[in-house]
Amino acid sequence: MKIKKLMALALAGVMTTAALTGCGGGNSAPANEASTDSAAAADNTSSTGETAADNTGSTDQASGDVVTINLTRASFNVATPDTAQVQKVQDAINEYIKDKINVQIVMTDIGSGEYGDKVNLSLANNEINLLWTASWQSAVGTNDLYANNAVYDITDLLPDTPLYKSMDEGQWEASKYDGKNYFVPVYKDNVEGYDLMARKELVDKYGWDLSTVKTLADIEPMLEDCKTEGLKYPYLTQKTAMFYRWYIDKFDFFTADATANWVAVDRDSNSVVETILTDEYKEFCTLMAKWADAGYISEDDATKTTTDTTTQSQDWGFSWWTDIPVNDEANSRYNQDVVMQPITDRYAHSTSALGSCYAITANSTPEQAKACIDFLGLLYTDSKLADLYTFGIEGEDFNYDENGHVKQTDAGKYNHSMWESASATIVTPLYNEPDNKADLYIDFNGSAKTSCAAGFRFNKEPVAAQFSACQSVFEEYGFPLENGGIPESDVESTIEAYYAALNEAGFQDVYNEFVSQYDAWKAQ
Repeated sequence: MKIKKLMALALAGVMTTAALTGCGGGNSAPANEASTDSAAAADNTSSTGETAADNTGSTDQASGDVVTINLTRASFNVATPDTAQVQKVQDAINEYIKDKINVQIVMTDIGSGEYGDKVNLSLANNEINLLWTASWQSAVGTNDLYANNAVYDITDLLPDTPLYKSMDEGQWEASKYDGKNYFVPVYKDNVEGYDLMARKELVDKYGWDLSTVKTLADIEPMLEDCKTEGLKYPYLTQKTAMFYRWYIDKFDFFTADATANWVAVDRDSNSVVETILTDEYKEFCTLMAKWADAGYISEDDATKTTTDTTTQSQDWGFSWWTDIPVNDEANSRYNQDVVMQPITDRYAHSTSALGSCYAITANSTPEQAKACIDFLGLLYTDSKLADLYTFGIEGEDFNYDENGHVKQTDAGKYNHSMWESASATIVTPLYNEPDNKADLYIDFNGSAKTSCAAGFRFNKEPVAAQFSACQSVFEEYGFPLENGGIPESDVESTIEAYYAALNEAGFQDVYNEFVSQYDAWKAQ
């Protein structure tokens, strides 16, 4: 086996030491996946909370040796961020770090539902230096940013820095593009697997035995109970096309993009396949259609009218969850007790280290890029800063309990999770999480399977136009198929129409390019 493949296969083992390396003197942490826009300083912020043109990433804003950087992040737990509270957190961060690093931040929170569009606009206007992103993020995901030359090459900035030393080298190797570092992973659950999630109130009321659930179809009697209960969303898809998640035991969807799940590596044959022609795709879409016809899936998911906070309501019975070392984090995230049942195995693959990360923008100056590295280095090694950045103001947004754990308040003004903030080894655990969080993350990551395609990254540039056209076809056909938007009687004919539309958009060119690149990678 060639060196490249050996490195990929060693990835899961190497990652198991990452949490210990990053512990420093801090605590272990929470996690999984505060007012519409940002919180730039008042005199640098527009009326909508977005960073004003006079405070852009293209201009060094330094006072003496202090460099100001514009930081933008998505808000998943608060749909409409509270600008005043984000401003307050920003000011508290700047006060805390002023004697530690020569950096000050202007922080923007954007609701996750509009994050991609607003960040793209800000990038076009050179208004960002540091932003949160992920391999799965729409419009401004890691693949998008890299392909558009929008990210800064930090390869030479990382060595010997506190940031680099906060994680094992395996994290940096796993997140490289073409042998260089452009992204800073959040050390969290860096392998991928999925669970069915049910509201515990209903589990107890109906006496469901979730241990008997091995496939999605097994919950049908329980969904009927949910319908009888009068729930609007017996099965809540969270407006997510789930084929590429529920079927990862069969396929490695190496694009990490639901809109491009028409190709994957078949794990059994270790070859690229057209997934929408497989029995598995027909099976899944038929099941979703059947559930929708039965009233188990609301048309709200197919029409994308559910929100990221619907899971915080009592309107649903079952949904999905990305498996993490301490799944109890979901109880706090959704403001109610939930129960998880694993449906897939866990895998380390090409994008598992990029499920949540930061990127420095290409328009940043060398001084700003270094300032971003310095800020992240402190964020990943200083528990007080990590807690402030994640949970907000102590006494307002959260408090420490008698065990030194975090208990968030009901104010709802500022609320982030570890998984999209800082290292699991440094953010303080929530009140309902164990002290040994870091050890749990080590065990979780180390027990995963390594995908046959780990280390492969597809370069879509040779077929960029066709690739984009196929993604548009997915939105027209694939998304409704996977969210119960097509009647069961029409599933087979719709899949045929979907495939025909893909081919008209240039899918065969894309597929052939996938095959060529993957076969070449295997041969190295």
